Amino acid sequence: MIRAILVDDHELFRMGVRAVITERHPDIQIVGEAETGADFFALLKIVQPDIVLLDIMLPDTTGVEIAARLRQEHPDIKILALSAESSADVVKKMLDIGIEGFLSKRMGSMDALAEAIHSVMDGFEYFGKDISDIIYRIYIAKKNTKETTIELTPQEQRIIELCHQGMYAKKIAILLNVDVRTVEKHKENIFKKLGINSTLEMVRYALKNGIIQVE
Repeated sequence: MIRAILVDDHELFRMGVRAVITERHPDIQIVGEAETGADFFALLKIVQPDIVLLDIMLPDTTGVEIAARLRQEHPDIKILALSAESSADVVKKMLDIGIEGFLSKRMGSMDALAEAIHSVMDGFEYFGKDISDIIYRIYIAKKNTKETTIELTPQEQRIIELCHQGMYAKKIAILLNVDVRTVEKHKENIFKKLGINSTLEMVRYALKNGIIQVE
């Protein structure tokens, strides 16, 4: 059972998330809800979640401030930002904090939220395509970094492309008709070639160096 706390000041949105998650995804349990940062940290003294679904704009604080404090005080709790506020500045701040995922409220489907939760809890980062596009704009603007030519196989390039689309290892394995361990092995090889340690860094590098393109 995945235990989640939902932090959002819009009651109707919380009701919608709770209703859909409860009906369609019984392995995810909303164990608490909070409208403000103060309410959330008070709740955290009583309930210990596996993941926090965190809005950015709250009445008394911001999701950025909550995420920074949460990362320091409860580093084992996963953070999935879930917000209509997805400016480049906010996204960069949340990435620097080290959140596991960021999904726009404009995702269009509560099932996408469940997919993001499962992906993060399986140990993978999850960033919706629109957020990946923002990451692209952030890092493509930095032209001071030396460009390095790295030889990647077509399969490795395909895996990077699918990761950029927000897919996680299990889904990529199904699409490519390979074992999930094969996907993870390819990713390990890519990490070694690029000198990086995470899927997010891999996508950043690929976008910045033109390995994959944003339409």
